[in-house]
Formats: sequence, C-alpha cells, structure tokens
Amino acid sequence: MSELAVVMPVYNEEACIQKVVDHWLSKLSETGIDYKMIILNDGSKDGTEEKLLMFKDNERIDIINKPNSGHGPTLQMGYGRAVNLAEWVFQCDSDDEMEAGHFDRLWNERYKYDALFGIRLDRAQNPHRKIVSNIARGITYFLYGRRVVDPNIPYRLIKGALLKKIISKLPSGIIAPNLIISGVISKSDASVYQCPIPHKFRMTGKVSLASFKLWRLSAKSFIQTLLYRPSVKRADFAGIEGQDNSKDEIGVSHEM
Repeated sequence: MSELAVVMPVYNEEACIQKVVDHWLSKLSETGIDYKMIILNDGSKDGTEEKLLMFKDNERIDIINKPNSGHGPTLQMGYGRAVNLAEWVFQCDSDDEMEAGHFDRLWNERYKYDALFGIRLDRAQNPHRKIVSNIARGITYFLYGRRVVDPNIPYRLIKGALLKKIISKLPSGIIAPNLIISGVISKSDASVYQCPIPHKFRMTGKVSLASFKLWRLSAKSFIQTLLYRPSVKRADFAGIEGQDNSKDEIGVSHEM
C-alpha cells in the first residue's frame, strides 16, 4: 500500500492539465512520498484526453477516461479506488486554482490529525457561485456543525481508513460528496487541522456550469445532504487510531 493516493477529477482542462499534472508530479517526487495519482477524465469534450496521453507510461499515474457523470460521482469513483491503494487520500481539482506548492502545509501535519483541509484565501467567485457556496456552507454548518470551515474545499487530506468508512455508507450519484464527507468528519471523533491556502483566479478554461444548471444541481445536492444527515451516528465514524478531536487546530501561515 502506498503512502498517498491523489484523486484529481478533470473536465475540459486541455489548456492547463499538462502543466497541473507536471506540477503535482514534481511536488510529490520532491517530498519523497510513495504515491499514486488517480486522474479521472470525466468525458471531456475538448483535447483533455489527448493531453493526458503523455502520462500514459508513468507508473505513478492511473488515467481513467470515463463517460461524463459530473464532478461528484467522479469524485466518488476516485475515492473508491484511492482508499484501497494508500494510507492517505488527497483530493485536488485540475484547474490550478490551488497550487501543488502548498501541499506541504497539510502533509507535514498529518501525524497529528485524521483529516486536514485547506481554507480558500481570497476566493474569486461570480455572484451565483458565491450565493450557492454560502448556502451550502450554512446548510452543512446547521446539519453537521462548524468544525470544518470550508466544507466543500477541493484541497483535502484524509486518512484512507476514515474516508473508506464514510464513503462506504454513501449512496451512488452524490452531487457534492465533499460536503457530506466534511459534515460527517465534523460530527465524528476525528481530529481536524485546517490551514489557509491561497486561491487564485482561473487563468484557463471556463466554469462548466451555466447558472440554471448550477442552481438545479445545487438544489439536488442540498436535498441529498439533508436526507443523509439522520443516518450519521457519531459512533460509526469514530476517530482512527484514537485521535482526540480536542487537538483541532486552524493553522496560520506566516507566508500569507
């Protein structure tokens, strides 16, 4: 079993995917981690699949080209593979809005915690997404608690054993599994570390969801998050290796 599995869902990122993957390969190799990258191409309609061909012989990378099912179900597929490959699972997006260079801020703290999350600094969003994000955060806080500050963050490091427990209880087709995963961790005994991570403007591609589709999927996600809450029992998700959630911490970087 590897130390780390990185889950990266991709959709229509031909303009930046090669650079993003190269950056992550460089960063992970620099740290000396025994790792595997799981790159899931979610039915991209541009040249993403062709760009990924350059990595097909890299033994550190598993490339999965799949029919389009959306970000959430693609994440679930990636998590399902990752928890059986590695002790730790890290999830990041492929748009380079949160860079590989900040990974050490979470990885170096892993021995003391069960789950480690980035907190997006200076996040740039259009008005529709800002409203949706605030609603999602508020619902998650209300249903599960406020321990995870940025519950839908796509920059998260979680013990594989803990993540496996959580996703094994999720039905398929979840629109925003990270919201529920964060919520369950908030309700569990798992110890949590959170660190500010710079969030930069998207320099390539474009946001894939039109406003109407965004609101429709968001409504479905909110319903799923609400319906799942009654099944969450604290004892089912007890902290791994006896970690104590009294150690929860929000790290402050002097580089900010």
